[in-house]
Amino acid sequence: MVTPDAAGALARALGPRATLDAPLGPLTTYGVGGPAAVLVEVEGPADLDALRAAVRDSDLPLFVIGRGSNLLVADAGFAGVAVHLGAGFAGLELPAGPEGAVVRAGAALALPVLARRVADAGWSGLAWAVGVPGSVGGAVRMNAGGHGSDMASCLVRYTWADLRSADGGTDEVSRLDYSYRSSSVTASQLVLGADLHVRPGSVPAEQAAVSEIVRWRRAHQPGGANAGSVFTNPEDDAAGRLIEEAGLKGFRLGTAHVSEKHANFIQADKGGRADDVRALMEHVRTVVADRTGVTLRTEVRLLGFGDGKTGAVAGTEQRADDARERGGRP
Repeated sequence: MVTPDAAGALARALGPRATLDAPLGPLTTYGVGGPAAVLVEVEGPADLDALRAAVRDSDLPLFVIGRGSNLLVADAGFAGVAVHLGAGFAGLELPAGPEGAVVRAGAALALPVLARRVADAGWSGLAWAVGVPGSVGGAVRMNAGGHGSDMASCLVRYTWADLRSADGGTDEVSRLDYSYRSSSVTASQLVLGADLHVRPGSVPAEQAAVSEIVRWRRAHQPGGANAGSVFTNPEDDAAGRLIEEAGLKGFRLGTAHVSEKHANFIQADKGGRADDVRALMEHVRTVVADRTGVTLRTEVRLLGFGDGKTGAVAGTEQRADDARERGGRP
């Protein structure tokens, strides 16, 4: 936990880069939740260097926020340091020619923007990304995907930095140990950019592919304040089907409800409570387990809740957890 003295000292050290008691809800697609003790905006290499120097030897809890599309922040907020990459990490470089065609994208770039710009330039292979409301960095971290593809299928290499040490650089995709919606990226590691393989295509065909994905999502998935699919699909089944079969479609708990359009989406009311969303997640999990014997696993990252793993831990814990996750690898 960040004490007021520690938060103030960090804010003073980072100057205008840091904001005390900064609301995090507006940085998430749920739009609910409390503040971070400190929010640090990283706009470029100088900001990154300053942040690493300020937290490297500390036990301040850290959490990296992308576009907040799979994140729920507790109403009590997060007693730690939230790190957010700004526009300085949202660049895009398109291939100069067809040989070894690679798109170079900054971690803060929104995936739908990436998909549209690549399609408008006549490159194929990233249309699927228009249907994922996250950032490039978040997508690398969680192996985001949809519509028949994912990051593991197109990522060539990525650039990263460890906020707790001098580690970082550019590495091949194999280092990520990708599996379904997970990777070896740890809580203290910040993805900065990605090189993505593309193929030559035609502008009309790629734009049509993007438009079809957008049309499908509007027809089958709800808009509004949600984090996309709440639960991962069990093997050979669909979480939405299980939730609907359990009679929970449309079920409301306080300021949150299961979507009438797609049962694997939980909607938050405007001005609602994050704790209601979390409680509804647990209710859905319990009812589905009782009625079907299947225990659903959430895709949503939980921040600031006191009764579960949040993905943000203090420095000494972080270093031990990271070593276990890497299996002893550097």
